[in-house]
Amino acid sequence: MRSAQRDKVVVQATALGQTFRIGRGLLRAPALLQAVHDVSFSISAGKTLAVVGESGCGKSTLARMVALAQAPSAGELALQGVQVHGASGAALAAARRSVQMVFQNPYGSLNPRQRIGQILEAPLQINTRMPAQERRALVAQMLARVGLRAETVDRYPHMFSGGQRQRIAIARALMLSPALVVADEPVSALDVSIQAQILNLLQDLQEALGLAYLFISHDLGVVRHIADEVLVMYLGNTMEQGDKNLIFEAPLHPYTQALLASTPALGRSAGTRPTLLLQGEIPSPLAPPAGCVFSSRCPHATARCRQERPPLAPLHGRLIACHEAATLAASP
Repeated sequence: MRSAQRDKVVVQATALGQTFRIGRGLLRAPALLQAVHDVSFSISAGKTLAVVGESGCGKSTLARMVALAQAPSAGELALQGVQVHGASGAALAAARRSVQMVFQNPYGSLNPRQRIGQILEAPLQINTRMPAQERRALVAQMLARVGLRAETVDRYPHMFSGGQRQRIAIARALMLSPALVVADEPVSALDVSIQAQILNLLQDLQEALGLAYLFISHDLGVVRHIADEVLVMYLGNTMEQGDKNLIFEAPLHPYTQALLASTPALGRSAGTRPTLLLQGEIPSPLAPPAGCVFSSRCPHATARCRQERPPLAPLHGRLIACHEAATLAASP
């Protein structure tokens, strides 16, 4: 286990935002698409923050920003206490080594023309001066850690199942001993039985290495199994954020309640499950509602909701962006 204390903050995101310019032809000005707006969180060593929401809510864009694959257009991001924006070349290189990513598709994330040994050695060749013999030894150790045999190094990705490929992808992410792993839907492309194996592997690695995880998922069953905290997103905005048990046992935001209601078999009895079902489609991110972004689908929306965007404020042990939250929480 790492010597770092488990309460050490690994990543601190403050008011992160991402806006894209969308071309609309020669005679029209580009449109602005706000994929992520004012999202803040921190993750400590040994902890997992899960980001959930419907497709298009901005969770994968958030993952790419935290993984330093995409620069945010607003806000600040600190990795192990170092502000990434404006960091020097050496500091930025160190920050990039401290965060690694596991992608959704294990069939597309590995180079089919390289042997597994080459794939795992590549991060070490690029980022260190480690001798070849030490690189090969570290590759063998990492394969054993993720449950694969040493002879795997001489095989190609197409010779493995989806679950085995994802184990290889996890091993590659850990070759540089990162403090933070960003996992973007890492089990959604796998069979249910294999999903459980990969989730257990991720938890074992977290316990052994003190890793922090930013876990992106649309599967609330998976989130309930692995997360410590949950951040619920809708149209790029945070709707509700807090401890996993609070979010699952007593959701306050109507959108969170609807997500839970739409997901079967989350361990709730029929009498305690939320019953709110969403109507209509998600608005276009190019033309979000003027007030609360959820107001066009919320059964509790008022005139104020349609005109004024609610701030993210504390309520009953979590953060929630809803004008009517206190009233709804007080109602039987």
